[in-house]
Amino acid sequence: MADLLRQGSQWLEQMRTAHCSSPVEYRRPPEAWTVQATFGKTGFEVADESGLTITAQVWDFLILADALPGVEPEPGDVIAANGRRYEVVNLGGEGCWRWSDPYRQTYRIHTKDIGADT
Repeated sequence: MADLLRQGSQWLEQMRTAHCSSPVEYRRPPEAWTVQATFGKTGFEVADESGLTITAQVWDFLILADALPGVEPEPGDVIAANGRRYEVVNLGGEGCWRWSDPYRQTYRIHTKDIGADT
């Protein structure tokens, strides 16, 4: 019997990529890849040494893992989108990305806006 949940998840990821994404450039010098990405946000809280809780958010990009063959996101990589540059950053103890789905099809990559793409 077919795994209907896996098939449904694959179909949804294909539809998200086809209809809810924009082209971006994923850069790891000296290479760059043009891929489709969906924009998102992740909120998080960090406690400083005095116990004060700081709430912040980072920009996320959802990118199919197959679109970056053999490349796993690393801090310092840059995503260029809509005339801006976003640097891949570690998010607390979570690393710089996580899987966006249970079947490990899509990276959810955490970034910060570092300015205009010149």
